[in-house]
Amino acid sequence: MPIAYIGLGANLGQPAEQVLQALAGLSGCGRVLAQSPLYRTAPLGEPGQPDYCNAACAIDTLLTPQQLMSRLLELERAAGRVRDGRRWAARRLDLDLLHYEGITLDSPELRLPHPQIGLRNFVLVPLADVAPDLEIPGVGRVADAARAIGRAGLQPW
Repeated sequence: MPIAYIGLGANLGQPAEQVLQALAGLSGCGRVLAQSPLYRTAPLGEPGQPDYCNAACAIDTLLTPQQLMSRLLELERAAGRVRDGRRWAARRLDLDLLHYEGITLDSPELRLPHPQIGLRNFVLVPLADVAPDLEIPGVGRVADAARAIGRAGLQPW
């Protein structure tokens, strides 16, 4: 079965609880193989937002990347996320399909690997906890990329 890597985040309501509920909900998409610890990070974007709770996980799945992304969006909606077009706004749940083993995509609906994966430590550090030896096209080995970007602003939740 292919392995998919998912980034999770929330900063409204009970962020840690929502991330943990989302991890449990991912069992409907496949088998969760590994999950990172929860991290507290400062928000990007609009000022005055609460801190984020971020994590990453690996799942094996029979779903295609498009099917999996559709399920991730369903989990976000079920958690109360409303996509209103604003980037980096506060949210109850954010699920990003970061990488899907063996697949590179560049379509209007889905880009794999995620185009921002190598730019943010709140993605790379949790992903390195889950899959340090994972090689991501354009990024390289996850543990090396996480070490290079550093842990500034990351704290244990």
